[in-house]
Order: sequence, then C-alpha cells, then structure tokens
Amino acid sequence: MSQFSSSPESGAVHAGAATRLRGLLLRWETALVLLLAAAIAVNSVISPYFLDIYNLSDATTNFSEQAIVALPMTLLILVGEIDLSVAAIIAVVSLAIGVCSDQGMAPYGLMLVGLAVGALCGAFNGALVAGLRLPSIVVTIGTMSLFRGIAQVALGDQAITNYAPEFQSFGQGYVVSWPPVPNSFALFLGLALVFGVVLHRTRYGRALYAIGNNAVAARFSGLNVARTRFVLFVMSGLLCGLASVLLTARIGSTRPNIATGWELSIVTMVVLGGVSFEGGKGTIPGVVLAIFILGTITWGLSLVNFAGIEISVVIGAILIVTIAAPLVLKRLARRFASGSS
Repeated sequence: MSQFSSSPESGAVHAGAATRLRGLLLRWETALVLLLAAAIAVNSVISPYFLDIYNLSDATTNFSEQAIVALPMTLLILVGEIDLSVAAIIAVVSLAIGVCSDQGMAPYGLMLVGLAVGALCGAFNGALVAGLRLPSIVVTIGTMSLFRGIAQVALGDQAITNYAPEFQSFGQGYVVSWPPVPNSFALFLGLALVFGVVLHRTRYGRALYAIGNNAVAARFSGLNVARTRFVLFVMSGLLCGLASVLLTARIGSTRPNIATGWELSIVTMVVLGGVSFEGGKGTIPGVVLAIFILGTITWGLSLVNFAGIEISVVIGAILIVTIAAPLVLKRLARRFASGSS
C-alpha cells in the first residue's frame, strides 16, 4: 500500500469539514452578509456621497433608535409573541418627557422618566398577555391605538420643543468625534452584544428557544413561561423608552406623529434577520445584519431623493418577500422530494 493513501480517519475529517462548509454557506446569515455587500456596492454606485464618513455616521443615527427596539422584539417573536405597540409607546414616552421638561425637570430626570414610562407600558402589555393569557397581537394592536391616542389627544396639533441643550446633546452627540460614532449607535452596539451573549451563551437564552419551540413542553419541564413573557414585554417597553429619549433628544421636539410607522420597520428588521414568526428560530447576529441592510437601503434611497412614503413601500415589499420566500422554497423542496421518490 502506498504511504500516501488516505486513512479512514482523514476521509472522515475531510467529509466533516465539507459538511461544516456546506452548513456555513447555507446559513441565513451568510446570505445576509452577501446582501449587505450588494446593498453597499449598489448605493456607492448610485450616490457618490454614500461612502462619505459623515454620511455613514448620519445613516447609523437614522436607524439606531429602531434597531434598539428590534432587539427585545427579536426575543418576543422568538418565544411566539409580538409587540405592535412599540411605536405608540415611543410616542407616549415622548409626551411624558415633554410634559416633565415643561415643568423644568433636569435632563437626567427626563431620561429616568422615559425609561420608567416605557417599562410601565411594557408591563401593561405583559400583564394582559402573560397574566390574562390574551393573544399578544390583539393586545398590542389595542394598546397601539391607546398609547398613540393618548399622545394625540394630549398634544393635538401642537409640539413640545422646550428641551435643554444638555438633553438634546444626548441624542445628537458622539461618543468619539473621529470616526464619528453617535451615542445612539454606540448604545445599540453595546446592547446587541449583551443580547447576543444572553441569547446564545446562557441558560436563559436556551429557555427562550425552548419556549418558542414548544411552550407547553417548556412549562412541563419547569420553565415559568408566563413570567418569561412578562419580563420580555417589560424589556420591550424599557428599550422603547430608551429609544424615545434618544429620538426626542435628537429631533428636539415631541410631536403626536413621532415614530409613526416604526412598528413596520422594526418587525421587518427582525423577520429579515431570520427570526421565525412560528417561534424558536433566529439569531441576534442575523438581526444585526438585517438592521444594517435595511439601514443601508433606506439611507441610500434617501440620498437619491426617495420620499418617505416611497421608502415605506420598499420596506413593506421586503417584509412580504422575506415572509413568503421561505414558505415558497419549502413547498418547492417538498414537491421536488415527492417527485423524485
């Protein structure tokens, strides 16, 4: 036998490496990386200003508040729930901040008020869903109307603009001046790291996947499903409060239509990131990639003078394609398998 002949062990190693490579190439995150590269390439061609460092910094500011809310939304959808009231919570939190600002509250006090009101709104949603076992989609559609209605009734057609420069600098400032990294983007990156570690490296994250795959089995295995759902809704409200503080400080005003339509963009970020509405499937890295993709696409379109409503049409189309494509591919695979058997 030749000394160069392969042993069974080396063949198994090569087969295992090929399997791992195939698995990597078939991962949703790999497709998202390619899509992000394509979006960057196309935008750099259609707009000569896209790759300017300051434009890229503005682009991150443009989506960072939504991205922060997308993180707890990821966990909610992962366990089979959803919160469609996130944009309305941002509105009612901004109202609370505006009222307190008019009363002369200090900037750090306004931040605490925003976090507290957001957490209370999330706790209200969580109590209805986890406590009364109501469907989250029905509950949050109702609270979406409730919270948005409170902001609209209280403000009418007026806006609150009495914000101190110190407060506004929180949403408009930068962690470092070069390269310019906005506060909101730095907060998003830090939170994404924390969420990623918790979901993918802790027992709590494994519990979330277990609940999403089979809530009944998770309950019989000793997991407190109701408490977990309640905590996730409180977390969603808390980070909506943080996003509202950042957004209100960045634009320097509270308006009744603030964050209108954000729930569509946030859900699209999560679903495009590979999180299944059926629960139990999805990753934080996938959602982060999807956030960068949507941020790149929307910012590129705005640079070539697409109107906001036109960008909403594009986001809606992306959401439909993202939901429909896996189902269509799965049905085609089943037909192919049944036809070849």
